[in-house]
Amino acid sequence: MNKDIERNLGEQPIARIMLEHDLKAQNLVAASNEHITHKMVSRACKGRRLTPNVQSKIRNALNKATGKEYVIENLFTY
Repeated sequence: MNKDIERNLGEQPIARIMLEHDLKAQNLVAASNEHITHKMVSRACKGRRLTPNVQSKIRNALNKATGKEYVIENLFTY
């Protein structure tokens, strides 16, 4: 395992976007057609490095919950 990879990257833009729309993790989990958990959403907001697949699931849920079209580059800084 590579110990040089930083896994905790600080609060991500998705946390600010969720706050602007008054959304909580439960809202994204409920809006998602794919399998996402509260823990995935929490990790996304806190800046824990996620796989591209999980990032896409979170983005899709956010887009459905807000009615907007966000791209991954606007949600995550890594």
